[in-house]
Amino acid sequence: MNRFKRQTGLVPVSNSYRNSRRHFLGMMGAATAFSIVPRSVLGGQNHIAPSSKTTLACIGMGGQGHVDLYNFLQLGEVQVIAVCDVNRKGGGYISWDWMQGKEQKLGGREPAKHLVDKHYAQQRGIGKFNACQMYADYRELLAQEDVDAVVIATPDHTHAVVAMAAMAKRKHVYCEKPLAYTVAEARQVTEAARKAGVATQLGNQGQASEEARLTQEIILDGAIGDVREVHVVLGPRFWDPPVWGGRPPETPPVPHGLDWNLWLGPAPVRPYHPAYHPWRWRDWKDFGTGPLGDMGCHVLSTVFKSLKLRYPASVEATCAEIGPEVYPRSFKVIYEFAARNGMPPVTLTWHDSGFAPPRPKDLEPGRSLQSPIYIGDKGTLMNYLLIPESKRKAYRGAPKVLPRSPGQYQEWINACRGGEPAGSDFVRHSGLLTETPLLGNIAMRMGAKLLWDGPALRITNHDSANQFLYRECRI
Repeated sequence: MNRFKRQTGLVPVSNSYRNSRRHFLGMMGAATAFSIVPRSVLGGQNHIAPSSKTTLACIGMGGQGHVDLYNFLQLGEVQVIAVCDVNRKGGGYISWDWMQGKEQKLGGREPAKHLVDKHYAQQRGIGKFNACQMYADYRELLAQEDVDAVVIATPDHTHAVVAMAAMAKRKHVYCEKPLAYTVAEARQVTEAARKAGVATQLGNQGQASEEARLTQEIILDGAIGDVREVHVVLGPRFWDPPVWGGRPPETPPVPHGLDWNLWLGPAPVRPYHPAYHPWRWRDWKDFGTGPLGDMGCHVLSTVFKSLKLRYPASVEATCAEIGPEVYPRSFKVIYEFAARNGMPPVTLTWHDSGFAPPRPKDLEPGRSLQSPIYIGDKGTLMNYLLIPESKRKAYRGAPKVLPRSPGQYQEWINACRGGEPAGSDFVRHSGLLTETPLLGNIAMRMGAKLLWDGPALRITNHDSANQFLYRECRI
């Protein structure tokens, strides 16, 4: 068995990986053919010289990859010099906030390169800029480009292998959530980041928000007393689930420009189907981490920070299973955490589509629920607001004792440039955070309460469940 703990990114080699040195040098020569070099390129007043910038490569150029790329392009300390995607160009990508639209927009390495070159040409007031390289294979990029940092926005099943390969070369890493595909991968990536000493950040953007800090400060202020229950509520997703219990029966041809073998990466071989790519992969167990993996690192980040959570002591789940290949869309997961740092034990319940928490006794009739809901000995906090409204208005407000964030992306760039660790640094926060929703996925598979020994990386009461902490990797 080739489990990830013995792998560092073993995925099949594409033909593009064997490009000749002559071809690569030719691309570099074309990239640097400028007839005019403005002062903004050289540096000077109000400009950062290229030699002082943090050089960046972006890997995975779908919808969220383009969102990340666009945001990093706005930062003056950053120079994006390379993009990478297994798809040359294609449609059908969707993201929550793609600056160019949704379904009708193109993703892939060519549109990403075009975005970078156009941005820098406009910034420098020149007609053409052609210094952004593009790659199909992330290993080729890491071998050829001496970048400071990489951004990873590939599907879930390849997050860990790409992050490990980058950190092995001492690159700073920004990775979209979740950090890994399995619990063991999350642990291994965390330890690799600790050893490499690089700046890291998970793509759970809400952790940098003002609301996240207000929640922590209200709880720290004792406004609701000791918290013993937390409820998270999420409803239906904005995309339809697969219509099959198993795999789709059709085997359409692979779209032109897509390297399907590279897209599969460490996952088992299966024929291409648009049900997997470009973006519905999240529902499939071989590629995604389901609805819990999708949103868990977003929603649970502030809960973890507010209540100083570490490893859960147990996890159990109730779900309506769809099929052996697909994650359920309707489920409830209950985590129990032991007492820690002077705080009492707490039960955290995730209510997804089809499940709802008990209505808080302090919530006014007719007022809708917001999430998360923190239930304390002295009151209730709904998201970052005390309830009922009368109590919120009477509250003097918590002292602002936490540093404010300059923004999710700026946090990481500051850390790359020698500043404080980012708010969702792998070692200090998001590695352990990622393990928690992934444990919930195992509980759904087992249909039983699982007792978890976090430091030992072991489920103690169901030995057969431990197999799901790992995965077999395709060589």
